This record gives sequence, C-alpha cells and structure tokens, in this order.
Amino acid sequence: MSNASFWNGVIPAITTPFTADGQVDHVFLAEHARSMIDAGCTGIVPLGSLGEAATLSFEEKLAIMRTLVKALDGRAPVIPGIASLSTDEAVRLAKEAKAIGCGGLMVLPPYVYSTDWREMGAHLRAVIAATDLPCMAYNNPVAYKTDFTPEQIAALAAEFPNLQAVKESSGDVRRFAALKTLLGDRLVLLVGMDDAIVEGVSMGATGWIAGQVNAYPRESVKLFELARDGGAKAAAELYAWFLPLLRLDTVPKFVQLIKLTQQKVNMGSERVRAPRLEMDGAEREAALRVIDHAINTRPVL
Repeated sequence: MSNASFWNGVIPAITTPFTADGQVDHVFLAEHARSMIDAGCTGIVPLGSLGEAATLSFEEKLAIMRTLVKALDGRAPVIPGIASLSTDEAVRLAKEAKAIGCGGLMVLPPYVYSTDWREMGAHLRAVIAATDLPCMAYNNPVAYKTDFTPEQIAALAAEFPNLQAVKESSGDVRRFAALKTLLGDRLVLLVGMDDAIVEGVSMGATGWIAGQVNAYPRESVKLFELARDGGAKAAAELYAWFLPLLRLDTVPKFVQLIKLTQQKVNMGSERVRAPRLEMDGAEREAALRVIDHAINTRPVL
C-alpha cells in the first residue's frame, strides 16, 4: 500500500477487553474490531497505551494480534503498538507482528527508561529496521517522557523508507507545521490526541489514531470527515458536542474513562487490569455527568 492510503482516516487505538476473571476477552475483541471497521474506520491499532499494553505479557500481545488479523481478514490493517522495557523484546515483537500478518507498526519509545536522542533514536532505528512493514513513529512525551523533535523524526525518515507516518501527541499543534516544513509530504501526519483532531487536520494531518472512537465510532468518523472536507467551521457543531468526551482521552485515567464510556453506550466493559482500578466515588460521578450528558444530547447523524 502507498503511505497515502494506508494511514488516512480514523484508526482506533483499540482498548483491550477483559473477562470477569481478568483474561483477555478475545471473542469481544474480534467483534469490537469488526464494528469499528463497519463504522468506517480504516485500520486498528492494538497494544497502545489505551490498550493497556504495559500490563500485557509478550504472549498475550501475540494472541491479541492473531485475533485481530483473523477478525479483520484483510479488510483493514492491524497496526500494533511496539513497546517494551527492552529494545531486544521490541524487536522480537515487531518480527512476530510481521509473521502474524499485521499490516504495519506503531513504534514507541521504551517503557520506563527515557534518556537522550542517541539512545532513544537507536531504539527506534532497531525496531523500524527489524521488518519491512510500514511504520508510524509515535511521539508522546507526556506519557513516555521522551520527546522526538521534528528534526529527529526527519532524520529517521531520511534513513528508513518504511517509516511512513508520525503520530504526534505532544499537545503542541505547532509541531505539525514544523514537520511539514522539514518533510513536505514525505510522512503522513496523524493526530494522536482526541481533543486536537480538528486543529490537527487543519494543519495537514490526514489520519487520527483515536480513543473515544471505541465508544462512538460513527461520530468519530463523521467528525473527521467534516474537519477534512469542510474545515473547522463545518466540524464546529459536532466537535462542540464531542469535546467534553474527547477531553477524557488526555488525562491520566483516560483508559478507565474511555472504558467507562464504552460500558455506558453498550460498546464494552469498564474492566481494567491493575494497577488501574475502575473509577469510583466523586471522580466516577463527575465522569458520568459528562458521559450521560453526551448520551442525552447525542446528535442524529
């Protein structure tokens, strides 16, 4: 696939569903992924931070990839997040993803350890070089304490033809303009924060690695299309309704909040894996006020 078609549109960062006894719920995972594609999404990104990947074993990650590749059956690419504590394990995960039949990779910095560009760049190079799969570099300094500057990303793009996209989640919309200036159309720009989607598209992003899409797939696709085709003005009404929900994607308990939203709209369960715990008390009540208001004022598309 050309890098233009591969990364465009709404690509859910899919949540990892758990059974009552804490195992990965593969039956629901397959159904959920298919429902996302049925709603107009263009790919699936499992094993990201929203997928609670840091709590999953190596074998669980492989099993999730297999389930999704089989469930989508070529309809859309499975693009797993490749992250681990060590570079060696990340490289092994990338190679397994290719063998399983994944269509691309989302390449993250390592968990826990964050340092300088020499070491972090070496980690990314090792993962990108591990296969010939199309890769997206994921920049999320808030979550991973590693910030890849536009200049560093441009250096990687010059070195690796299979680096095709960058998911920008620094929270600084100016990064899109900086990347465009350095790279032109060499890399596809992807929005990685739910509450920056209209702004990101206006700055040249053509894809959205989305979170609340897990609960509202049709609304997410519609919002993206309005922003893409008509700009901020066209998207304004739907964005205003959606923004309180989308802002739940950019706080520390975003996994719990998005899963709670899924449960409230019958698109999943709020079960999470420890150290995360389900929301409770005043915090839960505040979240439910936002979620219930959105349900009660849900627009007719």
